[in-house]
Amino acid sequence: MMQTSAMPGPREARWSATLHAADRRVTRQRLAVLAAVEQAPHATADDVAAAVRADLPHITVQSVYVILADLTDLGLLRRIETPHSPARYETRVGDNHHHAVCTGCGRIEDVDCAVGHAPCLTPEWSPGASRMTIQIAEVLYQGLCDDCRPAAPSHH
Repeated sequence: MMQTSAMPGPREARWSATLHAADRRVTRQRLAVLAAVEQAPHATADDVAAAVRADLPHITVQSVYVILADLTDLGLLRRIETPHSPARYETRVGDNHHHAVCTGCGRIEDVDCAVGHAPCLTPEWSPGASRMTIQIAEVLYQGLCDDCRPAAPSHH
């Protein structure tokens, strides 16, 4: 019986082109990690490993960590570091967006940049500081989401 393979969609074609351009092989493991992060933005490495293992049960957590680091270095993934949380990953890259974190439940939401270009903040240098060219300014909003706000003690 002849197997028919589905044609890759636009995202897989883009991922494959980026991997090829960086002299990386397009592997099931890399594509599975990218798909897992695309399905669950802001996922931790352990979340990604669990999702990938549904299709590739023999992949190790260490392999997932290595793939996440490599894909981040290639610009296919963005690593997000928030307070009191392990690193998280997303496929939304290159658009200078920021994040809001609920201090109650830890949920993370994307926030579009108000300025629209990087860097969206310009530093005021301290006297005697060694200046540098700023390329990226990370903004992290923290507050309570609509679900956590009613349960929070009021501060009247």
